[in-house]
Amino acid sequence: MRSVTEKGGLFRDLHARVQVFVMPNPWDIGSARILAALGFEALATTSAGFAHALGRRDGGVRVEEKVQHCAALAAATDLPLSADLENCYAHAPADAARNLLAVAQSGIVGASIEDYTCDPAHPIYDFNLAVERVQAAAEAVHALPFPFTLTARAENLLRGRLDFDDTVRRLQAYAAAGADVLFAPGLSSLDQVRALVAAVDKPVNVLGPMVRGASVAELGAAGARRISIGGALARAATTAFIGGARELREQGSLAWSANLLPLASVEALLEQGGVTPP
Repeated sequence: MRSVTEKGGLFRDLHARVQVFVMPNPWDIGSARILAALGFEALATTSAGFAHALGRRDGGVRVEEKVQHCAALAAATDLPLSADLENCYAHAPADAARNLLAVAQSGIVGASIEDYTCDPAHPIYDFNLAVERVQAAAEAVHALPFPFTLTARAENLLRGRLDFDDTVRRLQAYAAAGADVLFAPGLSSLDQVRALVAAVDKPVNVLGPMVRGASVAELGAAGARRISIGGALARAATTAFIGGARELREQGSLAWSANLLPLASVEALLEQGGVTPP
């Protein structure tokens, strides 16, 4: 199995190359191993997918639970793992950095910090506080004894504040504060991706499903260095589950089970995507 130093270096190298890479988001050990077996180069957790697996709304996970979840996923495959840490479960910069460091001990080699407050009445941290939070997080993780990639997220567009200029201003400030990757998850067009990439000097992550109709190749051509999927794959699995369950309950039909993957095929992927023994 790769060491955390090897995983951290590999993850950093993926951001340094010109070719875009896709970083899908597993929600448990099984989905992580299947994604690894399918040939992806890096993985990221999904806050929504994990919360839903626990029977909760997105945002309902405690930091202690996140540490355990990240440790399980990091140990499940040889791929670099980045963590969606929401607002790092704290408002004050020092507290956010401390929580980030706690999760960083789990085997992850990257994480995000966002400027969403989790308060619908005041959804986005004030500019200066948001920058201080990124700076504290960057100083903490860049002192780790292995390469660690910090992603700073500007949540305006995803949280109903459709101010593209302020989003750019925030991401520029987050880059200056030490973020390695920049992320505005509400980008919804290739033109917005191009405009953001042109305005910043750090790699840009794009939430692929938000840019409707765009392919991986088109997002890469627009300048995205990394494409994440968020909770979309987890919701795809849940959608299929609900559809089959409703068909079974309401129609008494078993037709939904006709095209399932063979059990042996699923288990072969689980084994293939597991860690390589030392």
